[in-house]
Amino acid sequence: FALPHEFNRLILAHKKILLSVLFRAVSETLLEFGQRRLGATIGIIAVLHTWDQTLKDHFHLHCLVPAGALSLDHSRWIGARPNFLFPVTALSQVFQGKFLALLEQACDKGKIPPANNQIKASRQKSWVVYAKKPFGSPQTVLDYLGRYTQRVALSNDRILNGQNGQVSFNYRDRRDGDRKKIMTLDVYEFIRRFLLHILPDGFVRVRHFGFLANRSKKQALAQCRRLLK
Repeated sequence: FALPHEFNRLILAHKKILLSVLFRAVSETLLEFGQRRLGATIGIIAVLHTWDQTLKDHFHLHCLVPAGALSLDHSRWIGARPNFLFPVTALSQVFQGKFLALLEQACDKGKIPPANNQIKASRQKSWVVYAKKPFGSPQTVLDYLGRYTQRVALSNDRILNGQNGQVSFNYRDRRDGDRKKIMTLDVYEFIRRFLLHILPDGFVRVRHFGFLANRSKKQALAQCRRLLK
């Protein structure tokens, strides 16, 4: 789930409030689809990323969702279709509506300054929700979690050179067939971009919802395992 870049400056000035709004909008969207389409509670692991491949600000959540749900009375496991969870176009529309409604509430309560221009501009765009096909094995799931939960904006192995006041690093250009390229930045611009991704003290960037929520997962997961044998 990715936010339009019209909100970037506002988020950078009010990270704690607006990134929490992002988590809430995404989790409410997915949980609502689970209840409507499966009649049950899904589980969600949501991981915040704030960067793109060139270290610019790009706010989005990666969500890992089991292919099924626990019935509301906890008596049944309801499996999703093997190759499909929810339609991404519908997800993006509901996500947009929820995020903008929560943003307007925050503005009305004076928590952040008015954002009328950003809201108006974002309504004209298609919001991006992308779903990948199911993972092939438990090991693949663990590998994915390891990469995405522990990742920082730039890993050491991507830094190629640092001298004469410049830093070079490699990146993948998504607009050019995911080709690997090299970018060189002035050291001050490099540091500026890297510092964009420092989160407020105590901010939790990996969160769990539905039957994976911390307050309910002990009993809910045990019941899922019983039902799945």
